[in-house]
Amino acid sequence: MRSFLRRPARFGLVRHARFRLGNETGSAVLEFTFLGLILLVPVVYLVLSAGQLQGGSFAVVGAADHAAKVFVEADTPEQGQAQARQAALVALENFGFSPEQAQVEMSCDGTCLSPGSTVTVVVRLAVPLPLVPTMPGVNDSAVTVDSSATQSVERFG
Repeated sequence: MRSFLRRPARFGLVRHARFRLGNETGSAVLEFTFLGLILLVPVVYLVLSAGQLQGGSFAVVGAADHAAKVFVEADTPEQGQAQARQAALVALENFGFSPEQAQVEMSCDGTCLSPGSTVTVVVRLAVPLPLVPTMPGVNDSAVTVDSSATQSVERFG
């Protein structure tokens, strides 16, 4: 009759397992915070880098397009180059990039600004890594993006 009053053996095993593992109350919050930081910080930096790269891509496309349109509307090739370079740099500054990070190249097919000729503008931009300070001798560029745009000079002016 005494055997019915005893506890089952499994409670003794659970107590023994708890004693061997130690008290783990409250450690889930700590583990979640620690793992969250380890995983979240690189993901946030990746999103920032992708946004910076996408902004650079949009900037060079807009800069090349505007510069080519400005060039074909100029009166002289020298004036066209100066105005096109200025238009490209303004477009890049609108996206938050400095003129020192960009290169603007212009070329004409045939005689510049003659009726029916074409003007091609190539804009290259060194996209910097986000949150990396600029130091002398250190390349802070993640990638260089470029874009070209071609416009035709009107035939009948």
